[in-house]
Amino acid sequence: MPAGKGRGIASHHAFGAYVAHVAEVAVAKDGTIKVERMVCAIDCGQIINPDTIKAQLEGAASFALSAAFYGAITFKNGRVQQGNFDDYQLIRLNEAPAIEVYIVEGEGPQGGVGEPGVPTVAPAVFNAVFAATGKRVRRLPVRTEDLKTT
Repeated sequence: MPAGKGRGIASHHAFGAYVAHVAEVAVAKDGTIKVERMVCAIDCGQIINPDTIKAQLEGAASFALSAAFYGAITFKNGRVQQGNFDDYQLIRLNEAPAIEVYIVEGEGPQGGVGEPGVPTVAPAVFNAVFAATGKRVRRLPVRTEDLKTT
């Protein structure tokens, strides 16, 4: 990959499904991360509606990216400041990567497709960041100042 870009992978098994993500990222000198592309593969057993599986995995990737980049819970005067999604920052369309989903029809019983698509997103992204910068992200939400090179 060109300088400042990286690719990372992560996989796991949960809720009867096997999931893997590959992330392609670009990291600017100021530490800003742009997730350019996510590729997801899932084996969730017997397939009934592939469009639903694809939609669940696209949503899971967006949810997980929101948590990885903006998921801070903050306190003021001993109280949590985020009451619901109206005051909790989510990833915007201009920040969302292209997401490709590949469904492998397994021979096992039906597994989950919502929750299993979340846990591998951040590790894939931050493995890609490591490939691009040589720096490990050890806490979330990510802070760009930890990745600055200027």
